[in-house]
Order: sequence, then C-alpha cells, then structure tokens
Amino acid sequence: MKNPKVDFYFDKARKWQEEVTKLRVILLNSGLTEELKWGCPCYTNQGNNIVLIHDFKEYCALLFFKGALLNDPHGILVQQTKNVQSARQIRFTNTEEITELQPVLKSYVFEAIEVEKAGLKVELKKTDEFAMPQEFKYKLDHIPALKAAFGALTPGRQRAYLLHFSAPKQSKTREARIEKWMPQILNGKGLLD
Repeated sequence: MKNPKVDFYFDKARKWQEEVTKLRVILLNSGLTEELKWGCPCYTNQGNNIVLIHDFKEYCALLFFKGALLNDPHGILVQQTKNVQSARQIRFTNTEEITELQPVLKSYVFEAIEVEKAGLKVELKKTDEFAMPQEFKYKLDHIPALKAAFGALTPGRQRAYLLHFSAPKQSKTREARIEKWMPQILNGKGLLD
C-alpha cells in the first residue's frame, strides 16, 4: 500500500522519476510496507528494513540492507564502496533494465525477506580490524584523554573516524584531519553528531 508520506519522493520532477516509480510498483506488489526513512522510500517486512530506493547522479538503485547475504546468481549486486559491509545495490540507468529484470528483482526481494525472517546477520568486521593511521595511533599513545574518549565511543563512531582519518594519501592531510576532529572526539561525539 502506498504511503502518502513517501509520495513527494516520486512526485518531484527529477532525472530518475520514471525509474523509481517503476521500482516502487514492484516493491509494493511484493507485500512490503512502504515507509519514509533517511529521506528515501524504505520497504519493510514486520518492521524490519528490507530494501530502499535511492537515486544518484549516474543511476538509481535498490539497496538491500543485508545484500551481502543474498545469493546473486545474476551478478547484479554491487558493493557501493569497499567499506560497505552489509548493504548491496542493484543499479539502473533506464526503465527497460527494470522491466527486463522484474522477475529477478522480485526473487531478490523475496530472498531478502526470508533472510530477515530467519534472523540472519552479516558478520561485521571488528573495529580493531580497520586500519589505524600511524598519525592517529601516535596521538592516542601520547594523549591519554584522547585515548579514553576514543575508547568510550561506540564501535560505529570509532570506525567512522578510522575510515575518515585513513582516507587521505598524504600524512600531512591525515594529521590535519585528526587535529580538526580531536575536539569532537574529546567531547564524546561521533563524526556525524
């Protein structure tokens, strides 16, 4: 059933309007509940997130929250970046692709529902498995308050900082990032808080 709170997403004129509308019909015909989460149409089963629709400059996509657990006999699931552990996308650039893949999409949706019903979980990497930039390790070793504050953050916030600090290629840039975000860490805040 269509959720009126989500209609704006499909009504606003934009590049992928026809494609996302077609994806909406497929998902609604799969027995999922339509909700608005993170500003996107999100489709749930018994309160559990299954898949959402989102659009980007180059494509629109279905994002399966536990896509890493799905079989992918058609080789269409995409890991957005190497750091995305659980979610997987199926990307589209025209309505013909969606029409052609409709039976496959439905089978992926039904499998995603079964994964959720079975209570399967993606085995996530532990925080200590993420790369620790030497520049940040040095700060943690020499500033006990920073080490304590970083250790008190949730694992997700710790991972976000580690990924953010590791991204630059140059040490100078990594150091500047660390300096910029140290007050946030010392205040017990995450990168996005």
